[in-house]
Amino acid sequence: MTMAPDNLDNRLVLNHEYGERSFPYEEWRWLRANEPVHMTDADNVQPFWAITKHRHITEISSQPDAFSSAAGNIILFRKDQMDVIADESNPFNQMRVIISMDPPDHRTFRKVASGFFTPRGITRLDEIVTDTATLMMDRLAEHGDEPVDFVELVAQRHPLRVLCTILGVPEADEDRLLELTSQLFAFDDPDVGRPGEDRVAASAELGMEFFTMFNTIIEDRRANPRDDLASLLANATLENGEPMGLVETLGYYLIVFNAGHDTTRHSLSGAMAAFLDHPEEFARLKADPSLIKTAVEEIVRWTAPVNYMKRTALRDYQLDDTLIREGEAVAMFYGAANRDEEVFDDPDRFDVGRTPNRHLGFGWAEHYCLGAHLAKASIAALLEQMVERIDSIEPAGDRSVVSASFVHGYKHLPVRVNWSS
Repeated sequence: MTMAPDNLDNRLVLNHEYGERSFPYEEWRWLRANEPVHMTDADNVQPFWAITKHRHITEISSQPDAFSSAAGNIILFRKDQMDVIADESNPFNQMRVIISMDPPDHRTFRKVASGFFTPRGITRLDEIVTDTATLMMDRLAEHGDEPVDFVELVAQRHPLRVLCTILGVPEADEDRLLELTSQLFAFDDPDVGRPGEDRVAASAELGMEFFTMFNTIIEDRRANPRDDLASLLANATLENGEPMGLVETLGYYLIVFNAGHDTTRHSLSGAMAAFLDHPEEFARLKADPSLIKTAVEEIVRWTAPVNYMKRTALRDYQLDDTLIREGEAVAMFYGAANRDEEVFDDPDRFDVGRTPNRHLGFGWAEHYCLGAHLAKASIAALLEQMVERIDSIEPAGDRSVVSASFVHGYKHLPVRVNWSS
């Protein structure tokens, strides 16, 4: 066994480490080879088992009776934040989200919107996704060959417009909603929120603003239902015929928007960064647009914007040579699994034609991402615009990433676009 990388445990999970060095690829590589089920002792974070192999993550994900989403937080917070996280008066703790449910509740509430997010259901959203991608590219084209920040101008705006449209958020509220969702996942980033403010400590205020914004939409859609997801959720009934409760309805709005926005944003910016680093792959995609479908899957594998999910063991469980005790936490690192040499040929190569591609960018089994088809459609629509209208892309400045280990990606990505004639 080779020596473990320096500062291994902190690199796996501390937000500021991600802000300084981004994903811990070197550390994941070492863990997969030497200690794929690894007990961590990161600074000011509860101990947890770091899971970095593809087959271990699929095994854990397939057994919600042994590894619970509901028994503990799905995010690894700092120890000094746990009192705030557990505060029952916090509006966030009054919302129930499907991502933090176990069976049978998870399956019951997932069915409420699952039909909307199937490939057949997504077909009716094609116009929204395509029109939004076209609008984003039009706005980018207005800058000609001037340097622009792809994150600010396109990556965060494309999913924002799509999700606000299907969730009934007025266009006038989009900028504020963008600020709120950034604060939710990147609460330790120095560029997010008010300077010096602990966003977790201020989460009650943040939660109340989400509550007010979404509840206004819910009340409107109950009084004036339309053919959109906002109306479906506001007027949803469960299998037993009972209306879905307000805490679950609000939780649905929260998870659909926040999870759907930041993950797609980071996938899009990660795609652009990959094309900057591998221009031959963008040229390949332009030459053969039929590769867009496989390119979308490769982008999700490559970016893995949801970096990990935490589960809590409900009983003692033997995972290969390691005994995980009841009550212990496990963190499944999807980005590590997506580079697993046992599953992917040449895993550190970006390949828009990669097939097969059994990535875990959308999770696995019980909690496979509900909005995966919408995310794929959003990415594909923008890729179609890019290959049709852009000749090549060049870097135009220094990149930076968010100081967040849970949902991670680019904060700024300056580019210069050379447009097709």
